[in-house]
Amino acid sequence: MTLATETPAELAGLTRRVRRHVVQMVYGAKSGHIGGSLSATDLMSVLYTKFLRHDPENPFWHERDRFIMSKGHCTPVHYALLAELGYFSTDELATFRRKGTRLQGHSILGKPPGVDNTAGALGMGLSFGLGLRLAQRLQGLEDSRVWVLMGDGEQNEGQVWEAAMAAAHHRAEGLFAVIDRNGIQNDDFTKTTMSSEPLDEKYRAFGWTVLSDLDGHDLKTIEQAYSWALDQRGAPVCLIFDTVKGKGVSFMEHNPSFHGAPPSDDEFKTAMAELADA
Repeated sequence: MTLATETPAELAGLTRRVRRHVVQMVYGAKSGHIGGSLSATDLMSVLYTKFLRHDPENPFWHERDRFIMSKGHCTPVHYALLAELGYFSTDELATFRRKGTRLQGHSILGKPPGVDNTAGALGMGLSFGLGLRLAQRLQGLEDSRVWVLMGDGEQNEGQVWEAAMAAAHHRAEGLFAVIDRNGIQNDDFTKTTMSSEPLDEKYRAFGWTVLSDLDGHDLKTIEQAYSWALDQRGAPVCLIFDTVKGKGVSFMEHNPSFHGAPPSDDEFKTAMAELADA
């Protein structure tokens, strides 16, 4: 099943609540990856509510789509969205990164239910997603799909391009790479550290169907891009969205300092005020 938000206002409300959860979780834990979680909030919210086939009441439904968080440090946004959609109580979000919690700093398969991969070092998600898609094909699950969320910083990893080459070779229709191109990685801006641009031309050269230069915060644009991707045949699809790291909190936007740092007490108050319901 796909959980639908009835109106654009409801979807916008969901993205605002998710962003508030993200800020609260990282502030409470005094650690966590806040900037990339905020940049991916809109991409993931549209995917989970309008396109991803999943069921919070049956999280291990065999025929479900798989969502792979390749940039696996951005668990705050994933946990917040899963809680909002009913996989577990939003009260559990307060345990983020606590001892004994299910909500670890990096993705762990099945913890909590709804998490379909274990992530650590960047660059592994596309390989894992390709394996899942090929397994679906072998099992005759042609209606099932695999969506892999990647950052632009992790495009520096060689394993990404091995997976890209293999996916094209196997004509892995139903595999979707969604790239959150926010222009910042761990230490600095991607163009300074090691640029992988032009990403669209690289993926095309590897045999993928590509749609790029997309506004990753315009909910209608995101929806249209996902719809377009589902209509493509014969090859894996790459969607490249331009996003803002730290989106929604003014002093975090385009700021490398908030890749993995929590807000101070005063910054937390400011952020929550900016994310208050309109």
